[in-house]
Amino acid sequence: MTTTKIDIAEKLAGFTEHWSPRRIARVNDYEVKIAKVRGEFVWHSHEDTDELFLVVSGTLTLRLRDGDVVLGPGEMHVVPRGVEHCPAADEETAILLFEPTGTTNTGTAAGPRTREPIDA
Repeated sequence: MTTTKIDIAEKLAGFTEHWSPRRIARVNDYEVKIAKVRGEFVWHSHEDTDELFLVVSGTLTLRLRDGDVVLGPGEMHVVPRGVEHCPAADEETAILLFEPTGTTNTGTAAGPRTREPIDA
């Protein structure tokens, strides 16, 4: 068992790229990822898994076909599997994601914004 703590703010300070997830921990078959986001991502869904978004700083809008969910620091939302969504942020926003290992950030959309998470 490790006793090393993870400082999320320190990990976020270690990169500047937007929409490029960084893996900070593993929990069983899940990955805990952080990312900095700004602007609009792509509409996509994850057919086999839910996706948890937790805002660390800034404001994240999760655009859903039936209405937006706006999240501030300390707020989270779980997008159910199969639900099409488009994350967006007017200003730089830091988020934490919790999802099964191997989950592609662009889900069913794929394309040039697809990124494999790298270790922070």
